[in-house]
Formats: sequence, structure tokens, C-alpha cells
Amino acid sequence: MNAPRDHTYSAFAVAAPGLEPLVLAELRSLGVSRITQEPGGVSFTCDAAGLARTQLSLRVASRVLVRLSSFRSESFSQLEKSSRLLDWARVIAAGRPVSLRVTCRKSALYHSGAVAQRVEAEIARAVKGAKFLSSGTPDGAGGDGSDGAAAEAAEESDETPESETPESETLGAQLIVIRLDHDRCTISADASGELLHRRGYRLAVGRAPLRETLAAGMLLGVGYDPRRALADPMCGSGTLAIEAAMIARRMAPGLGRVFAAESWPEMNASVWEKARETVRKRVLPAAAAPIVASDRDDGVVQSAIANAARAGVDADIEFSVRALSDFEPPAKTGLLITNPPYGHRVGERDPLRDLFARFGQLVRTRCPGWDTAFLSAERALEAQMGLALEEILETSNGGISVRLMLARAN
Repeated sequence: MNAPRDHTYSAFAVAAPGLEPLVLAELRSLGVSRITQEPGGVSFTCDAAGLARTQLSLRVASRVLVRLSSFRSESFSQLEKSSRLLDWARVIAAGRPVSLRVTCRKSALYHSGAVAQRVEAEIARAVKGAKFLSSGTPDGAGGDGSDGAAAEAAEESDETPESETPESETLGAQLIVIRLDHDRCTISADASGELLHRRGYRLAVGRAPLRETLAAGMLLGVGYDPRRALADPMCGSGTLAIEAAMIARRMAPGLGRVFAAESWPEMNASVWEKARETVRKRVLPAAAAPIVASDRDDGVVQSAIANAARAGVDADIEFSVRALSDFEPPAKTGLLITNPPYGHRVGERDPLRDLFARFGQLVRTRCPGWDTAFLSAERALEAQMGLALEEILETSNGGISVRLMLARAN
């Protein structure tokens, strides 16, 4: 069954805390209507074509949910009755695995497992051969009274290591997200499948990988202009340079992957075909300005080159093996942007003082015409740079609270 042409979706683009304004700006640039920023993401309304276009194009959002229903639920009988009214066959194909993620906060129904069982029963009643994977509450999600929307976003942004992919994503299950907050039950279908940061190009990562969505957030947050040169002198697996090249060439980040909504019974495959063709037509043949990336570790650089090749931007980035002290800017002006070690994750804090001091000296002596941006988790390390810094945004990376800092060119 195909969705009617005038069918509309109430969608929610999940964002890591602090990145919501960037997702809002992205949605506006895509021409999406009825947009509202909320804690942990941005709600918006779209048709099927808009759902395809946004997921293909969003660079900073973690995933997109489609809200199926929202209702008052103070008892299991209310939950069962309202769940029974949902047309589950819209988004769940017969025989497809289903995974439920449930959170309960400040609600009469506080046992996530019991909530999951009731909703599973209604799905099984409506969808022939529905198979369920493990359901329940994400770690740390209980009746703790924390803000529901923000907590949902923290769970949805998913700081799970690459090696610990959720079972629902591994098996291609349809994820149903159920959130009870102050006795208001919201049921949503995940339209993304794998989290949106999984573009498909990064098979090789360094010791402290930077998530693709956060790398894009850094670039958009400091107003990256593709007409200016860009350099990352501590590139690791190359994520910042690759995301910059994709922005410079107007490459939709989701072109190399599939999405959960494509398998919804109501979805017309031609909608996605047209959306992909539209974003393909926007791709430019090459980046307009130099993009360079370097690292002192030859193995890491080789991995970055392989990642760039998979992303289709290897010809747009000049990679090299060199120490920070050997860095030479490729132009008189540009953007120097990097993700240095934080002290929490890689090594100890004290050895990093010298690194940050050398980084600051490099900026002052060799790159006076360059803006400099980086993620930081330690104010003491920032002070070693000797630069006038402004905080652009605050978020988290790998469970560590970090701030995007910017030093403007002299």
C-alpha cells in the first residue's frame, strides 16, 4: 500500500545536546515547513518526499523519528486501547523484526518492560508474523524525573562505540520508540535505521574517532566557507576534512546508505528514487578551495585516505604525514580546524599542555590570517594556546563534555 500524495508526517530530527540550532538551520535551508526547536532536536512537518530529502541531506542530526501518536496514558488499559488504534501496518512489514525502546519518567506507568509487552501485543495483533527483538529501557533511563525530551535525545544521539552497534540496527529491525513523560505517551517510528552519522565511508578509525555528525556540526557551527582553504593538522581518520569536502561539493551525506522508512509498507519507492536523483544533480565536480589534512602517524593517514576514497572525495583532499611543527598553510587565509586530544580519553592532561602550546604558537606565527577552531574539554589546556577564544557551542563527544572554540584571524 502506497502513501497518499497528500500524506504528512510529524517528524522529529534528533540532535546531540547543543547541536539543535544547527539542525534547525539545516531544515530551513531544505525548505521544510512548520519547524520548532525543542530540547534534543527539531520537530517538523513533511510529506514522503520531504522525509526522504531531509534524511539524505541532514549532516548534523542523529536520526529522524516519525511520531505516530501521542495520548494520555495513566493505566495499562489506556495504553492498550490507544495502541490498538494505531495503524501499525503503515510502518511495519509482515515478518519484519521489530525492536521497542521504552522510557518512563514521572508517570503512573513506570515499568518499561510491562509497557513494551502491552505494545508488542498490539503490534502482533495488527502485523502478521511480527518478530520482536529485546525491548526495554536504555541504560540510565528510569523514573528519575529528568527532562523527558532532552533525555530522549541523549539516548537517541547514541554514544555507543562503533563496535557495539545496537541489535536492532544489526538485524535491520524497525525501531519503535515509546516515551512516557508525565503520563503522556508518545509513540514514534524510527525513519532512519542506522544512525545518520554512519555515512558508509568510515571503516577505519583512529584511537579517538570524531563522529561524522559532530564533525559536520563543527564546520557548520563556525560558518565554514567552501571558497576558503581548510586545514586539519591533526586529522586522525580524516573525518573533518572529508565532511568539509562533502559540504564543498554539495554531496548529500546519506547518498551511500539506505533508511528504515524505505521499507515501510506505505512508502512508494519512486519517492526515494526521485529524492536521490535530485540531490545527485546538486553535486559539484570538485571542491573550490584547497583542503589539506595531516597527521604524524602514517598508519592513521593511510586509513584517512581510504576513508576519503570511499566517500568519493579523495581527489579533493591533500593528505600528508607530518608533525604539527611541520605544518605549512596552503594559503594566506582559511580555516584551521581540528579535534585535538582531550586529556580524558587519549593520554594524560599534563603531556597535552605542550601540544596545545605548540598549536597556539603555530597559529600565531604561521597562520595569522586563518580562523582556528577546535573541540576542547579543558579550559586549562585552552589557556596554553595564548589565543583570544570564543565559545561557539557546547555538546558531548564520546560521553565527554566538549566546547567548540574559535579564534578569529588577526
